[in-house]
Amino acid sequence: MEALKNAANRVVGTKQVLRGIKAGTLAKVYVAVDADTFLFQQVVRAAEGARVPVQRVPTMKELGRVCGVETKAAAAGILR
Repeated sequence: MEALKNAANRVVGTKQVLRGIKAGTLAKVYVAVDADTFLFQQVVRAAEGARVPVQRVPTMKELGRVCGVETKAAAAGILR
């Protein structure tokens, strides 16, 4: 989580993370365990398929806070 907090280049949100995985621009993905089951599985499967490491985060609130956004976040990623 510290790497995500200190990352200069990151993306926040499920759509942005999925785009980054598809484009091959993400080095690591973070996904909240309490996110919607469909979204959680979609992000994890896409990341595993692209061989991008996935770290699970306990809550969306915590992930949003670490990313420096005012809202909850289901997923985030660090750009290469």
